[in-house]
Amino acid sequence: MSSHPPAAAAPPIPLGREVAYPRHYAPGLLFPVARTLGRAEIGIGETLPFIGHDRWHAYELSWLDTRGKPVVATATITVPGDSPHLVESKSLKLYLNSLNHTRFDGADAVRARVVEDLSKAAGADVDVVFGLPAMSGIADDSASIDGLDVEIASYGPPDASLLAADADEIVEEPLSSALLKSNCPVTGQPDWASLHIAYRGPRIDRAALLRYLVSFRDHAEFHEQCVERVFVDLLARCRPQTLSVEARYTRRGGLDINPWRATPGHAMPAPLRDERQ
Repeated sequence: MSSHPPAAAAPPIPLGREVAYPRHYAPGLLFPVARTLGRAEIGIGETLPFIGHDRWHAYELSWLDTRGKPVVATATITVPGDSPHLVESKSLKLYLNSLNHTRFDGADAVRARVVEDLSKAAGADVDVVFGLPAMSGIADDSASIDGLDVEIASYGPPDASLLAADADEIVEEPLSSALLKSNCPVTGQPDWASLHIAYRGPRIDRAALLRYLVSFRDHAEFHEQCVERVFVDLLARCRPQTLSVEARYTRRGGLDINPWRATPGHAMPAPLRDERQ
């Protein structure tokens, strides 16, 4: 049970309209979105079938020291996947920019303020550390399904019926694709990501998986919800014994997001960044 009080009513969502960049610290810019809204549509109830988190990378973080000199930094922000709310990305961008003209007594004070504000918005303890994870380097081509010679005709909505697995062959393997694309549910702008799957269970039909992932291409849904949809569909249609799904979305507005969902007990993937991020 979260020890954080419910987030106050948020202002009108800033997506899809011109918004002036703040010149003063403004935690009220953070826009929490109830996770239950997207999960109800996917068919996820109160008991979550997964563990996980949303890991944000902030590339454009700045504030003023006590004498007014700018300081720049990067940061990794981790929001628990079981928090009541996700934090809408543009509101997070605007909030971080509200620190640009704010004086702080050192980096620890900045971190404490950001932790407090984001934890209140998410309704759970949010972790913030300065710095970014390492780059993942060259992808393992043997795990990528993107080179498959397949014909594709479905680009939305996501079609779980495309998925298939061979119950007679139990394997443990990683799979990846850089072809995941969906759209922002408000602005319609494209969201690009690489998807990383690790599982043990019936061998997943790789061509079927690729067709399924491409069926997100015209779909409008938040990043976190897309990953949860992939997880739930794979669990239901392919019946793996263990499953991990992570998406590494490309950067927008100085932020990228990396939602991860997995069956309980699954090891957390190494925090890495793709070259496109």
